[in-house]
Amino acid sequence: MPPEDAGEKTEAPTPRRRQQARERGQVAKSQDLTAAVALLGAMAALKIAAPGLLHDLAGLMQLLLGYRGPDLVSIDSMMTFGEFAAHVLVWTAGPLCLAFLFVALIVTLGQVGLLFTFHPLKPDIQKIDPISGFGKIFSMQSLMRLLISVFKVLVIGTVAFLTIQSWLPQIVAMSSLDFLQIISLSGDLMYSLGVRLAAALLVLAIIDYIYQKYRHEQSLRMTKQEVKEEMRRQEGDPLVRERRRRVARQLAMQRMQMAVPRADVVVTNPTELAIALKYDPDTMSAPKVVAKGAGFVAQRIRKIAIEHGVPIVERKPLAQAIFKTCEVGQEIPPTFYKAVAEILAYVYELSGRSTAKAAAARAAAT
Repeated sequence: MPPEDAGEKTEAPTPRRRQQARERGQVAKSQDLTAAVALLGAMAALKIAAPGLLHDLAGLMQLLLGYRGPDLVSIDSMMTFGEFAAHVLVWTAGPLCLAFLFVALIVTLGQVGLLFTFHPLKPDIQKIDPISGFGKIFSMQSLMRLLISVFKVLVIGTVAFLTIQSWLPQIVAMSSLDFLQIISLSGDLMYSLGVRLAAALLVLAIIDYIYQKYRHEQSLRMTKQEVKEEMRRQEGDPLVRERRRRVARQLAMQRMQMAVPRADVVVTNPTELAIALKYDPDTMSAPKVVAKGAGFVAQRIRKIAIEHGVPIVERKPLAQAIFKTCEVGQEIPPTFYKAVAEILAYVYELSGRSTAKAAAARAAAT
């Protein structure tokens, strides 16, 4: 790999990299999306609560405008007005604020899920470093944020201007309306303006979320060397793992070379599988698998058996069954007793070995 390519972040982030970023609070999210959807939710709640809210606001304004002279500064009038204002704030405007907060919470959870981290609150000297601070101010990323903010202001200003322009005849006609009609018309204007602004913000927020998602993915990308180092940390050095596997194979081969010469018989498949069995009636309740293998290992078992004069018997179904069900060091299950006993009796008699062993094997077979 050329040296200039070694530092290029061309690899997708690993799950561990994503988890570490999440623990640090680095997640893809758009504050504009939260604000836009929350504003839409608030407008929906406002539409539902509009009659009661407008009625209470009208009553509050009438109460305030009804005070004259000394009543404006009297304790009774101030307490009455305060109680009425608190009632409007808690029972009318309160649910709207709760709806706004609830929708904002749901949207935030939808973007990042449940996430509790205090990492962003930890002191970081780089945050107060003037050199890095100036670098961030005049970076390309800051310029992009500035351009996006200007574009948002232009869009919001255009939507607000067009909305107010469409309502201009009604606004001019307010001078001929009574107080309650003015309150009602003002509420309709606010609702229309809020919905249009929320819709415009939602479009911008979706674009912003896609952009934030892309930026987050790009910031998490890794170099090939970083991927290798992370794999090494998680799974260990590949050279060490290979060395361990090689040592394990050598130990297994040594155990096999020691076990096969002491076996009573080797059952084969005939060339793909080989299982070495040993049976001692005095110490074992059933024949035991002392070595087994497939492919090259099976050939090695056959070779060792031939070198040490261990009988080899071809029994394809039996070899396959024992190979699948028994591990090295285990006794064979009762379902194989009869078949193995017949083989052992035949081998003992053929080799002229202990008649007691042959008799025991014959008895087990019957």
